[in-house]
Amino acid sequence: MKQFLFTALVWLAFFSPAKSQQLKSPNGKFVMEFSLQNDGTPIYNLNYKGKAVVKTSKLGLELKDDKKSLLNDFTVVDTKTATFDENWKPVWGEVASIRNHYNELAVTLNQKETDRQIVIRFRLFDDGLGFRYEFPSQKNLTYFVIKEERTQFAMTGDHTAFWIPGDYDTQEYDYTTSKLSEIRGLSEKAKTANVSQTSFSTTGVQTSLMLKTNDGIYINLHEAALINYSCMHLNLDDKNMIFESWLTPDAKGDKGYMQAPSHSPWRTIIVSDDAREILASKMTLNLNDPSKIEDTSWIKPVKYVGVWWEMITGKSSWAYTDEFPTVQLGVSDFSKAKPNGKHGANNANVKKYIDFAAKNGFDAVLVEGWNEGWEDWFGHSKDYVFDFLTPYPDFDVKGLHEYAKSKGIKMIMHHETSGSVRNYERHLDKAYQFMKDNGYDAVKSGYVGSIIENGGNHYNQFMNNHYQYAIEKAADYKIMVNAHEAVRPTGICRTYPNLIGNEAARGTEYQSFGGSKPNHVTVLPFTRLVGGPMDYTPGIFEMDLSKLNPDNHSHVNSTLANQLALYVTMYSPLQMAADLPENYDRFADAFQFIKDVAVDWSDSKYLEAEPGQYVTVARKAKVTNNWFIGNVNGETPRTSTIKFDFLEKGKKYIATIYADAKDAHYKTNPQAYTIRKMTVTNKSKLAQFSAPGGGYAISIVETKK
Repeated sequence: MKQFLFTALVWLAFFSPAKSQQLKSPNGKFVMEFSLQNDGTPIYNLNYKGKAVVKTSKLGLELKDDKKSLLNDFTVVDTKTATFDENWKPVWGEVASIRNHYNELAVTLNQKETDRQIVIRFRLFDDGLGFRYEFPSQKNLTYFVIKEERTQFAMTGDHTAFWIPGDYDTQEYDYTTSKLSEIRGLSEKAKTANVSQTSFSTTGVQTSLMLKTNDGIYINLHEAALINYSCMHLNLDDKNMIFESWLTPDAKGDKGYMQAPSHSPWRTIIVSDDAREILASKMTLNLNDPSKIEDTSWIKPVKYVGVWWEMITGKSSWAYTDEFPTVQLGVSDFSKAKPNGKHGANNANVKKYIDFAAKNGFDAVLVEGWNEGWEDWFGHSKDYVFDFLTPYPDFDVKGLHEYAKSKGIKMIMHHETSGSVRNYERHLDKAYQFMKDNGYDAVKSGYVGSIIENGGNHYNQFMNNHYQYAIEKAADYKIMVNAHEAVRPTGICRTYPNLIGNEAARGTEYQSFGGSKPNHVTVLPFTRLVGGPMDYTPGIFEMDLSKLNPDNHSHVNSTLANQLALYVTMYSPLQMAADLPENYDRFADAFQFIKDVAVDWSDSKYLEAEPGQYVTVARKAKVTNNWFIGNVNGETPRTSTIKFDFLEKGKKYIATIYADAKDAHYKTNPQAYTIRKMTVTNKSKLAQFSAPGGGYAISIVETKK
């Protein structure tokens, strides 16, 4: 069903600039008001259930080297309202169908002195507000440079925030929970080391930002459809509790090169008094365009293993030899080099992973470090760092493809750019064709380190255009993309569903770099995952990493049951069983859940949720109709209480529960778990203990008895 109603309202000469325009959500719970201040500055506010959630906030853009910015001196010359209601089916997702229902107000503003026009378009859904700036084709606004976007989000008080520091180059931070007034004092401590990082303010934070008011209102600030524009951060005026947009600059400090007609991304405000509704919101996806890929039959969810964790922990290496202090592609002769004996991407090792994948029902195997150049790939601002075509002597591309094919296993290619974006783009067609020629239909790309060509940052307009170019080019070759270190997702996976994964946050690898906070995975669904799925790479069973590498004294701050639950709570159509095969063999009974759990869903129910404390999710598999439940817990032990009322009435199911043992603890006893079975119906209830840094996972299968 699709419905579209459109009404144009032409304002008469007696219209008063001070008069506000009101927009209500379809269910009436939200009310947004737009008006102009006396000096012609656009302002808005947002109420939820009769309470203010965003106070009067200014809108506009500051321009560079322009006689007058797009900040004030506006009059309203036209408004249009609309109602839109449709149901659309994602190629993959948490649910089989998504309703896109909103009321819209588009306000056309004319700046008197310059005779320029902009449109501010508001869409109000039952779960929140999206708005953007639009720049119509016109004589007096053609090309312009953004010095700064001045969008405000004025908060109603000193809310609790779940935040990471504002940074132009990395999102790989642990989350800090604090009052807004405490961000300034905690900012430096929150900036842990990263190979590329550029902070800009002691009150700057990143989106997606999760907030909670003292009276229990949850607010999420983010953006949607980030295309041909700079990534938005938020800078806090902590005296007045007002967030203002802060775009990522290029090397010259410019924040956007615009050509009309064009528009900004959507600025999003998701609000509820129930934390579960924040997680269930599909507003970010709904603000993106429908799929531009007509034939999506080649885009398929993937459960995979790979030659990766052993390198991350230091057990193996990406590099083939220790003999070459520098590498020149096409000159350095690796056939004459002495292997270092630690290279992970060797034929025998890769075959072991292929065999393991085939034996246990996985779809694919990722291999990193397969191609020449890893000996000096990082830290040298090296342009021609990889060619994405030439394998090391011990990696037989064709032979391994044929071996994998004989076992029914796909291979996933790895493309690390080392921040050399020009080099990647000039090789992209050949690299993608090489993948297709050798049976690869998915790539994990990486952008580790500083961006070297223009001295810019990871999240400016230039780089965002590059990420988009790689996705669209991949679609031409029917290749799925999983981009790491790229800009955080903003729902573009609806428009280009071949973008089946992103990292763009602190993933499991940091458990090998000193560890992450045990409640990290109870925050990510409220923040990073609002924009799209994350390749979090869960499934670590051996928490003491010195057993893999005696020189690595990191500890994975999670229980084994918590690792199982992540396959449900951390939604992604791309899920990795990241640990080594031998560690899964040691815990074969627990590994059964990873083998069974689906990666594509027809329905999802958020049963419990509180940011930073716990998340419990139930999902129905798209193919088998089996249900799976995951619960992840923060640092405080608790008893999770859930109902099975989402199950079909009149049917019985066998629930297999993988849970923390009573003495389990993420630090002292992480591998203590229990497995039990019970019969459940839609009338059943469960009270289940979750340890600190723990949780539980449940598989539910209908019984015919």
